[in-house]
Amino acid sequence: MERIAQSPLAIYQQHLEKDELAYQWSAQANRAVFYPRVICPFTGSDRLEWRVSAGLGTVYATTVTYPREGDPYNVALIDMDEGFRLMSRVEGIAPIAVKIGMRVKFSVHRPGGGEPPYPIFIFVEEKA
Repeated sequence: MERIAQSPLAIYQQHLEKDELAYQWSAQANRAVFYPRVICPFTGSDRLEWRVSAGLGTVYATTVTYPREGDPYNVALIDMDEGFRLMSRVEGIAPIAVKIGMRVKFSVHRPGGGEPPYPIFIFVEEKA
C-alpha cells in the first residue's frame, strides 16, 4: 500500500469546507464507499477514488430526539442517489414531519467555535 499524503477524513472535511459532499468509489467493488476509509471494506483494495455527490437523497429511516434541554430534533439515515448511506438530520421542517421516503438535498452546517462543518439535509418538494 502506498503511503497516503492526507487522511481520508481530512480530505472529506476539505470538501465540506467547499460545500461538497465527497465520498469514495471502489472500482474493484463497483460501488460507493462511505464513511471515508483507507481500505475498501468490500474488497480490501487501497485503490479508492474520490467523487462528489450531486447532493440528492431519500430518507431511509428517521427518529425524533427529545433532549432534556433544548428543542427536539430529528436523526435520519439518508440514502444518497450515488449508492451510499449516511446519518444526519433534516432541517427546515418540524422534526416530526420528516418521513421515510422523503426526498432531501445536501447542505453544510457550520457550527462555528472551531467545530468542523458537517452535512445536513433540507426537504425537497417533488414536482408533480
